[in-house]
Amino acid sequence: MSTRHVPVVERIFRANEGVAAEVRALCRQHQVALVNIMASPGAGKTTFLLATAHRLADRVRIGVIEGDVASSVDSDRVRAEGFPAVQINTGGGCHLDARQVRGALDELDLDALDLILVENVGNLVCPVGFDLGETLRIALSSVPEGWDKPIKYPAIFERVDAVVLNKIDLLPYLPFDEPQFRRLVAGLNPHAPILSVSSTDGSGMDEWTTWLGDQLPK
Repeated sequence: MSTRHVPVVERIFRANEGVAAEVRALCRQHQVALVNIMASPGAGKTTFLLATAHRLADRVRIGVIEGDVASSVDSDRVRAEGFPAVQINTGGGCHLDARQVRGALDELDLDALDLILVENVGNLVCPVGFDLGETLRIALSSVPEGWDKPIKYPAIFERVDAVVLNKIDLLPYLPFDEPQFRRLVAGLNPHAPILSVSSTDGSGMDEWTTWLGDQLPK
């Protein structure tokens, strides 16, 4: 049974990689950076994305792609705060793919943007397997999820350019072992910076946005 499935899976990945290359070329052509933010449900993705956008808005033109199984709640919120946004609903799919992102780019004025923040579907497994044509991949984890996420879901931590630990304002109230979390992430991905932030009170956000700004095309 499994041997019959392998060629189908390979074709899916090859097709996705082809469209991801198109996305990457299109973004290079328009000098736009595409940042794929991956996290579990409840990690604070939208709040983090908006906190990031507001801190960069005085020097970077920002658009947003929102990925969800259903609803436009997040994209409506992003537009209400002044940023152009495209909603992708997967209808049950647990991740975005390059084809969906390519379609969303057609709805944005790429010549009017420098950075597109992509909020992937809330999941720590599926999104990491699909190249979106992104410039950077970010894993967003949060204090309430526990320090052991790198043990349980190593692939996402291994294959990102940076790890952001969100909701650090809750550290005094929860048994989160931050040094252990950092050791685990560093063991999986020694080259990825680990940035601790609170999207609500602003702690660490300047360090994060400075790092992100340094990665953007000059």
